[in-house]
This record gives sequence, C-alpha cells and structure tokens, in this order.
Amino acid sequence: MGKFKDSVFYHDAIHEINYPFGDFYLLDGFVVAEVYEGITFNWDDHGKKVVEDISYLYDSHGQDLILIANRINSYSTKPTDWKKFFQHRYTLKGYGVVSYSKFGNSIALIEKWFIRTRTKRFKSLDSAIEWAKGISSNRMVS
Repeated sequence: MGKFKDSVFYHDAIHEINYPFGDFYLLDGFVVAEVYEGITFNWDDHGKKVVEDISYLYDSHGQDLILIANRINSYSTKPTDWKKFFQHRYTLKGYGVVSYSKFGNSIALIEKWFIRTRTKRFKSLDSAIEWAKGISSNRMVS
C-alpha cells in the first residue's frame, strides 16, 4: 500500500490539490485521488468541488481524463452520486480503483454498477498508473 507522494510517479504531477477531505494529483491525462480516513465522500460535499476544479484546470469535462482512486485510507462513498456526476454531463475516459483490502474490492464492485465508463481494479498504484498511461496514449489496454 503506497501513497502517491512516495511513488516514483510523484515528480510527474503537474498540479497537486489538497482539500480538507483528500489529496488529488493531476498528471498528463489522469488524476490520482487519495481521500482521507473516515470521510464519507459524496457529490454535494466533495465531488462537485473536485470535478469543477479539475475540469477548470484541464479545460475539459473529463472526456479525456482517467481517474485513479488510490484507496490507501478507509473511507465511504455514495455510489449513487455517480448519477449526479453524469447528469452534469461530465464524463471519464476510464476509472481505476487501487484497493488494498477485500472490503475495498467490494466497494469498487458496487461503484462499477453506477459508472458508465471503463473501470478496472488494481492491487498496486504502479499497475493502475501504467494502465492510465496506456489509455491516455490511446492504446487499448484493459
């Protein structure tokens, strides 16, 4: 289990956004999110702000972006809030979840029901980033 800041990819970050509820690292074509311990991440309190900020910085509604949720902490999500994301006409090119526990894998499976984009689960941050780089460069990697 590893923080993005401790990875060899940290120096590739174009921008870092630190919110009271988590850290988001923007790279060329993808974002790595690390939500803090104990947070209940939902659209109204967190997601909307993050999406607006990232959309502004990338000048995009997400159609060319991949999101990697690096779940190094235990936190909750509201999977049905993905509907709000898509109702605002945001999109993603891909969604990867790095999970370090069986419980985290279960949450990722539930989220997959609500996400209308390519999703994949990973056991390491390195493999998720390699996947995202492959999608960003338009190679078909699954």
